[in-house]
Amino acid sequence: MKRFNILTILLTAIIGFTATTAGAADATHKVVIQVSSADAGTQNLALNNAANILKDLGPGNVQVEIVAYGPGLSMLTVKGKTAKRVKNMAFNEDLQFSACNNTMNAVMKKTGHKPVLTKGVKVVPAGVVRIMELQEKGYSYIRP
Repeated sequence: MKRFNILTILLTAIIGFTATTAGAADATHKVVIQVSSADAGTQNLALNNAANILKDLGPGNVQVEIVAYGPGLSMLTVKGKTAKRVKNMAFNEDLQFSACNNTMNAVMKKTGHKPVLTKGVKVVPAGVVRIMELQEKGYSYIRP
């Protein structure tokens, strides 16, 4: 009888621990912010959204990814109007900036050179596909 009780207690504890751990992993918020406009006001609004989300939810509680493509790619370049803000925010481990390689190739075809991105920005094959993939992984979608 004692053996059965100990086994039951152990199994209950393991199941409870697993459920608690799974719940904690699900509690992390995930947000993707689309930037497809060259408008500095829109780009700053996206950065404000990201900063507010990170501040309100706190470190380790949210993952934010800003995906820029088309005219919005200017936000992630060293010559962009928001370059200083992006540079200051780029090394927050809860925030990722992603630049569309399709857009970069289109710029190269038009100008003869790829845009120079701010340090810390990663390049993804296609911005719209990246947004779709993140939404499929449960990311909330924001477009300022």
